[in-house]
Amino acid sequence: MSCNHDCSHDNSCIRLVPIFQGLNSEEEKILQKETNHRIFRKGDFIFREGDTSETLYIVNKGLIKINKVAEDGKEQIVRLLFPGDFFGQTALFQSEIHYANAEAIDDTTICTIHRQDFLKTLERNHDMSLRFMHALNEIIHQADEWMTLLSLMEVEKRLASVLLLFSDRANTKDGKFKLPISKKALASLIGTTPETISRKLVTFVSDEIISMSGQRDIQILNLEKIKRIAKP
Repeated sequence: MSCNHDCSHDNSCIRLVPIFQGLNSEEEKILQKETNHRIFRKGDFIFREGDTSETLYIVNKGLIKINKVAEDGKEQIVRLLFPGDFFGQTALFQSEIHYANAEAIDDTTICTIHRQDFLKTLERNHDMSLRFMHALNEIIHQADEWMTLLSLMEVEKRLASVLLLFSDRANTKDGKFKLPISKKALASLIGTTPETISRKLVTFVSDEIISMSGQRDIQILNLEKIKRIAKP
């Protein structure tokens, strides 16, 4: 179950997303009034494949997976969304149905802005419109890179790339982070098996590229080497 409440006194979502940076105090107040706050528990669906939407979603806290499920029940994780990421943007410009599911991996807080309210905000602020266009272009670029990663790169390179992504999103100076998803979900994300993930992680540990404590606590020991591995 999810719960909804007004978040007019909580502008953290707005300040978290780069496209909203640069708004003056009055513009920020207007956008706050148009923003709603929703809480989803682990396993809740924000939306399901085939649902219609006229909403922009912004991740404030937690983690979301965009996934598709085949008829045989096999899951393919398309994308992970971290705090500061936004999604549902295609529904802003025309009536669309969602091509995949959005599911909370952890307890997650999301801010939502209705299509018409967001478009009015863009009309009032040309700088924000340009930032939004740039952000959309970056999403397309990342999608292209991800397709290249999955289709052309070896599993070792895919895993190295994802570990760098997780480390970057954890934003720690010592390279320590916790895998935000299980090995099974990680395997789905990069198109391999959990057994292969485990073997490659053991190899990275043996080569002193990373260290591991338990199943999910990781520290990158040799940043330059893992970057070389991840390089296309």
